[in-house]
Amino acid sequence: MRSALPKVLHPIAGNSMLGHVIHSARQLDPQRIHVVIGHGADAVRERLAADDLNFVLQDKQLGTGHAVAQAVPFIQSENVLVLYGDVPLIEVETLQRLLKQVGPEQLGLLTVELDDPTGYGRIVRDSAGKVAAIVEQKDADEAQRQITEGNTGILALPFARLGDWMSRLSNNNAQGEYYLTDIIAMAVSDGLVVATEQPHDAMEVQGANDRKQLSELERHYQLRAGRRLMAQGVTLRDPSRFDIRGEVTVGRDVLIDINVILEGKVVIEDDVVIGPNCVIKDSTLRKGVVIKANSHIEGAILGEGSDAGPFARLRPGSVLEARAHVGNFVELKNAHLGEGAKAGHLTYLGDAEVGARTNIGAGTITCNYDGANKWKTVLGEDVFIGSNNSLVAPVDILDGATTAAGSTITSAVDKSQLAIGRARQKNIDGWKRPEKIKKG
Repeated sequence: MRSALPKVLHPIAGNSMLGHVIHSARQLDPQRIHVVIGHGADAVRERLAADDLNFVLQDKQLGTGHAVAQAVPFIQSENVLVLYGDVPLIEVETLQRLLKQVGPEQLGLLTVELDDPTGYGRIVRDSAGKVAAIVEQKDADEAQRQITEGNTGILALPFARLGDWMSRLSNNNAQGEYYLTDIIAMAVSDGLVVATEQPHDAMEVQGANDRKQLSELERHYQLRAGRRLMAQGVTLRDPSRFDIRGEVTVGRDVLIDINVILEGKVVIEDDVVIGPNCVIKDSTLRKGVVIKANSHIEGAILGEGSDAGPFARLRPGSVLEARAHVGNFVELKNAHLGEGAKAGHLTYLGDAEVGARTNIGAGTITCNYDGANKWKTVLGEDVFIGSNNSLVAPVDILDGATTAAGSTITSAVDKSQLAIGRARQKNIDGWKRPEKIKKG
C-alpha cells in the first residue's frame, strides 16, 4: 500500500477492510471473535476496539497457520470459522452456507473458480473428485498450476481437531512459513471429509494488496450496494457514479441522481428525490423530500414534502418540518424551521427556532456566537424577516412581526410589530471620489 496505515485499516465504502470482515462475522452470531494482529497492532486495536473482540498478538509473521495458532488458546466454541482481514466483500450468506458443512468428521472449505488463478493455492482433488490437498503456487508443479480452482483460505472446521492439526504444521516449504492450508491434507489423512462451497461472485473473496486492487473492491462494493437499492425501488441515474458509506434504509420510488454520496446512517422514505452532487450523512429524509443539486445534509431531519438547495448546507441539529423550504446558499446549524417556513437565499441560521410559515429574506444571519457562548434566536409564526438582516441573539421576534430590510435587530419584537434597526441615510452633495495617487 506504500502507507503508514496498516493494510487492513484502509477503507472500503467508509469502513476499514477489517471492519467489514468483523461486521460480517457479527451477523453470524458467534460466541467470540478473535482478531489476530501483527503489523500496526496498536493502530488496529485502537480503531476497532469493542467488547465482543479479543485481540491476539502475533509477534512474528510466520504464516497463516502460525496466526491461527495464536488464537487457539482462547477458543472455546465447538466450531471455528477462519476469515481474513483484507477480504472485505465476503457475503454473510456465503459464510452461512460454508458453516453448514462443518461437523465432527467434516470441515468446510471455501474455494473459487478463476480464469487466472495466479497467486492462489490450488485445490488438488483425487480421482473421485474429493479434495486431497491444497498446494501453494510457489510449491506447485506445472500440472498443478494449470488447476483453476483456487483456495480462498476461508475455512470452517471442528475445534476439537484444530489443536492437533496446529501441532503438526511444518514450515518446510518455499516460504518457510506455517501454512494453514496444510491442515487440509491432514484432515484427509485423518479420514475427515473436506466439503467445499463457492461464492456466487468471485469478487467476494478478493483481497487488496495495493491501491489499484483497493479501488476495484471499492467500485464492486458500490455497484453491489446500488443493485440492492434498485431492487428495493430506487432509481439510480448511474449506478457507477453513486456511493454508500454506511447504512441506508430506503422506501419506494426514490430517485437519486449522479455523484450522490450517502454516509453514516441514512433513512430515505418514499418519493424522495436527490439531485446530483449531493452528500447526505446521518440524516432522515421523510416522504416527498427534494434535495436539489450540490447540497450537503448532515445530522438533519427533513419533514414530509420539504426541500433544500441547490447549494444548501444543513449541519447537525437542523430540522425542517413539513413543506419547509431552504434555498440556494442557505446554511443551517442546530436550527428548527416550522411547517411551511422559508429561507430562500444566502442565509445563515444557527441556534434558531423558526415558527410555521415564517419567511426569512436573503442575506439574513443569526449572530449566535459572542466569541465565548452560543445564544438562541426565536422567531414566531408568520414572521417576515426583511433582506440583509442581522439578528443578534438572544432575541425573540414574536408571531406576525416584521423586520425591515437592512436591519440589525438587537432586542425583542412584539407580535405584529414592525422593527427597523438601520442607520439614518445621509446624502452628501458635491462628493468627490478619492483618486489613485500617481507613483513617481
